[in-house]
Amino acid sequence: MQYILEKKERGCIFCRKPRKGANKSKLIVYEARHAFVMMNKFPYNNGHLIVAPKRHCPDLAGLRPREFGELFELVRTSVRVLEESLGAHGFNVGINLGRVAGAGVVNHVHLHVVPRWRGDTNFMPVIGETKVIP
Repeated sequence: MQYILEKKERGCIFCRKPRKGANKSKLIVYEARHAFVMMNKFPYNNGHLIVAPKRHCPDLAGLRPREFGELFELVRTSVRVLEESLGAHGFNVGINLGRVAGAGVVNHVHLHVVPRWRGDTNFMPVIGETKVIP
């Protein structure tokens, strides 16, 4: 409900955030030359990160080679850091391209890095309308 009721700022969140600089209070945990890593304010799981290019780009085809490379290097680093720091057993790494694919931010490509643990999905979210945090 907090996500639904929260007042939305105008413009693209991924274009706005990096200009404010790497800052934990702004959820930015790492900023590279062409891309950055931020915590998801409304995570699917503990440690859910978002990796996005700094330049506003709607899809993978529009990324320049250095942007593309840095984006996926940051995904690889994010997975390693989450493995080491949170002891994740696996990961969902995904890109939702377009609204019909589930993209909440449609015109700025970004990747989700979601840590997973054995047993973190069970009957509770379906029947109990609650989530068990490992």
